[in-house]
This record gives sequence, C-alpha cells and structure tokens, in this order.
Amino acid sequence: MKFALTTLALIAGMSAVSANAAALNEKNLSLEDANALATAAIQSCAANKYNVSVTVVDRAGNIKALQRMDNAGPHTIEASRMKAFTSLSTKNASGKVMEAAQNNAGAANMKDVPGFLLLAGGLPVRDGDQVIGAVGIGGAPGGHLDEQCAQAAIDTVFKK
Repeated sequence: MKFALTTLALIAGMSAVSANAAALNEKNLSLEDANALATAAIQSCAANKYNVSVTVVDRAGNIKALQRMDNAGPHTIEASRMKAFTSLSTKNASGKVMEAAQNNAGAANMKDVPGFLLLAGGLPVRDGDQVIGAVGIGGAPGGHLDEQCAQAAIDTVFKK
C-alpha cells in the first residue's frame, strides 16, 4: 500500500511538471540558406584567388553544407569546420575568441575546448537575436581574409 501511494504521488508530480513545461521555439538554418552561404563564400574567396574550404553548421553545430575548392589544402576542411563550431558555440567571431584567449588569462584555456580552433574565419549567422548557425572558412592567406569572405557571404544571403 505504501508503495502504491508513493508511486501515485510520483506520477502526480511528474504530470504537474510536464503540464508546466513550455516548448521552446527555436529558429534554425535551412539547407537552402546553408548551401547559398557556402556558395557565396566560395565565390567571394575565388574572386580574390583564395583556395578555401567552407563549412556551414546549424544551431546545433551539425554540418549543413561543406564545399572545398579544387586547389584548397586538405587541412582546410577541418579548419573551416572547427572555426564554424567555435563561432557557433561562443556566438562570436572565432577571431574575437582568439583575441580573448590571448589577452585574458581567464580565457586562455579556451584553446583546450574540444572542437575549438582559435583562428579568425568563423562567423555566427543570426536571425534577429538568435544564432541559427555559423560559417567557417579556411585556406585564405590569413584568417582575417577568411572572415571577410564569410561576412560577404552572410551579407549576400541575408541582405540587410
């Protein structure tokens, strides 16, 4: 009898919790937009003769689009993915995360976070206040140039 009452109380408590729980409404990056971002980034970098790889991730950090130019180094694939992941995770430009790690002793261990790459070239993709994905580029002769291509792609696809 004691077990039955405890079980009933537990079930009643779980029902009350689920009745009060609210569903989250989250926006996410579509496959169409991810492919458009990757293509626009490749076009921007190609115009400057940079051979790069571009990775676009969704809000969960999953790869939605990946493109590698014919003469891009093999390392650029993983570099672009890690820059996108770093940017998405921190909701900031990967170059800004690098600067914080270099200039703030409290952030120096950011380099040890699995999956992070503290180099410029990753930018978050926003829809209003929400980060819905990120673009990472690797292979231009400098992370700041990767970042310029990423910004050009975001500006092209999400015209302001």
